[in-house]
Amino acid sequence: MIQKILKLGNPLLYEMSEEVTDADRIFIPQWVADLHDTLMDYRHTYGAGRAVAAPQIGIRKRLLYMYTDKPYVFINPALTFPDDQKYTLLDDCMSFPGLLVKVERYKRADISYLDVDFMPCTMHLEGDLSELLQHEYDHLDGILATMRAVDNKSFFMERMKRESVSNEKEEL
Repeated sequence: MIQKILKLGNPLLYEMSEEVTDADRIFIPQWVADLHDTLMDYRHTYGAGRAVAAPQIGIRKRLLYMYTDKPYVFINPALTFPDDQKYTLLDDCMSFPGLLVKVERYKRADISYLDVDFMPCTMHLEGDLSELLQHEYDHLDGILATMRAVDNKSFFMERMKRESVSNEKEEL
């Protein structure tokens, strides 16, 4: 079922999520279905969106859902970084559509997690998938991209970004 995405400023977005426990297993299929439906609705509305964190729809559990080439469910994920290489990018978020934030993220990350059957898994991430999962993982700790801004001039409206890119192309 499509759920309401909590928006920037909602105090629930800044809370630390709790581990998914064995007792929660009964709820996981519904949570995953809600995350999927909400993500697909967002894609339909905004033409973007690859992942969503449970806290964004009011579920204070350490659960992430990603749909790229297929669905991925990350239960109680843990991120580690194999090196110190970082890059700067404009990050967006379903909790503040239209706003972009310049942040710094690791180029590579490893994620350990439980799948929907509570089987341990790991995945190596590079580039945009590394950034994406770092962004979603932050939601589990009550951290929004706005809190990771490079500086206080790192905020852009989506339309301004398109206009800026368009102007740069015209100058070429």
